Amino acid sequence: MSDTTTRGVRVVVRSSFVPERSSPRDNHYFFAYRVRISNEGDETVRLVSREWIISDADGNVEQVNGPGVVGKQPTLEPGTHFEYTSFCPLPTAIGSMHGTYQMVAASGERFDAEIAPFSLAVPTALN
Repeated sequence: MSDTTTRGVRVVVRSSFVPERSSPRDNHYFFAYRVRISNEGDETVRLVSREWIISDADGNVEQVNGPGVVGKQPTLEPGTHFEYTSFCPLPTAIGSMHGTYQMVAASGERFDAEIAPFSLAVPTALN
């Protein structure tokens, strides 16, 4: 799990292994992650894009950028939140993700809301 707050934007991520969509024999491990983005600040903000850094246990790193999340660019007024679930396939049983959401405040100011690192791990892979 990761939990971090940037300028009042709190990002909490929980990940889980999805065995029914994985094939360890083929080096294919499928993970789901649930994100909750809460506006704990005083100003309305809008999520406009994302950047993810995905690492696997072999040292491979992939950068993924794109507009919004799950096809949306949610606007969060103070005291509101947005939740979504997404997925990440990996060729190894262990990996990690971190990144940023690019936000625009009501004032027009842009800033990056941090997504703290979290692990992607088959439960039996970690001791």
